[in-house]
Amino acid sequence: MNRRLQTLKYVLADLFASGLAWAAFYSYRKLYIEHTSLEFGEKFHIGIIAIPITWLALYLITGTYKNIYRKSRILELGQTLFISFIGVLIIFFALLLDDEVASYKQYYTSFFVLLSFHFLLTFIPRLILTSIAANKIHNRIIGFPTLLVGSNDKAFDTYAEMQEAARSAGNKFAGFVHINGNNGSALREHMPHLGGTDDILQVIDKHEIEEVILAIETSEHVNIKTILTKLEQRQVRVKITPDMYDILSGSVKMSAIYGTPLIEVSHDIMPVWQQYAKQAIDFVTSLLVLVIGSPMFLFTACCVKFSSKGPVFYTHERIGIHGKPFRIIKFRSMRTDAEDAGPALSSENDPRITSFGRFMRKIRLDEIPQFFNVLKGDMSLVGPRPERQFYIDQIVKISPHYVHLQKVKPGITSWGQVKYGYAENVDEMIQRLKYDIIYIENMSLIVDFKILIYTVLTVIRGNGR
Repeated sequence: MNRRLQTLKYVLADLFASGLAWAAFYSYRKLYIEHTSLEFGEKFHIGIIAIPITWLALYLITGTYKNIYRKSRILELGQTLFISFIGVLIIFFALLLDDEVASYKQYYTSFFVLLSFHFLLTFIPRLILTSIAANKIHNRIIGFPTLLVGSNDKAFDTYAEMQEAARSAGNKFAGFVHINGNNGSALREHMPHLGGTDDILQVIDKHEIEEVILAIETSEHVNIKTILTKLEQRQVRVKITPDMYDILSGSVKMSAIYGTPLIEVSHDIMPVWQQYAKQAIDFVTSLLVLVIGSPMFLFTACCVKFSSKGPVFYTHERIGIHGKPFRIIKFRSMRTDAEDAGPALSSENDPRITSFGRFMRKIRLDEIPQFFNVLKGDMSLVGPRPERQFYIDQIVKISPHYVHLQKVKPGITSWGQVKYGYAENVDEMIQRLKYDIIYIENMSLIVDFKILIYTVLTVIRGNGR
């Protein structure tokens, strides 16, 4: 299953369709509206290059190429029609509204002709590509590596029902993990036993699992919260046998998979277009800040270098999205021997902080190099503050739901950071945690902008800590 190749097919088909639609529409206008000879002038050549690129950008922003093998043909129809309408509306106002026409009726005609050309030429190739992929999935030619959680009768029945279905839902079982010590003697005859639920994260990584199906007996429901908390640390689809619906939150949606109805736990925190818009804002803002602010950053680097002995930058391993470690970059604000005795959080009057470091922390200047982390894709402008594994291990003993923060990229600033500043101990980290979880449950571009505004005010007032 080659996702890159499949995505490339969609991209090339969309580029060709948008170019062909523009050429057909251009010809239609020349022949039937302007009643002139068919000459491909400057406007045509500009359009044949710029318009397909514009369409591609719109598709990327709206997440058209996300989950390329999990497309529904019915949803594809509605989404293609809606995006085509929006895109044609943009093209109409940008390029066609100033055209001279005999009557306003020709404006409406032009709009619907372009919409028809673009929609049909885009949707038909997509329908063919999606149908071919769906046929391969239904006939078990391609599929998604799947882990079955459970080892009792319900797990065996779920497996048997899915395997006996006339058309596959695309699940290729890599094996199963047991619960409460039951090693699943019946399942062992059909798939590998990969361990227990304590091993679930290692199993997911080793077998590149994309989907996890929880088939748990009523007596095992006490384990559901722990298992879901673990699965939050990996980017996998989670589906559960229906009788657990009453213990799940409202973010769960029903999903019937042919003869086996399952409950799918939704991990979509923001609408797809907002996710892509957030990424674009992160990249563009970080690039502008680093370019425009480079003289000030160079001056700050010199101040750090000459105000105390040691390197200009401080780098340290932190834990990012889905538990992936990365190295965070900051201007050094402490002495080089600050953690010779082991990891230690800073306090308001910490003697390890240099005099210039204290000033930097007041206005968050030490955080500026983290814009490089944002450019690399390790961080976002807004998101929960990344912590060291040393402190995460302490936090999860008290608040296991900390792992929910790893559903998103960590950020340079956060709601908890705005309210608490730098945490001085694990208790303060846990206090900050509730604000970060509320942020995740209410993520939107508007909330991000509000947090950024409060962060800027903190910098201007110099009341950070």
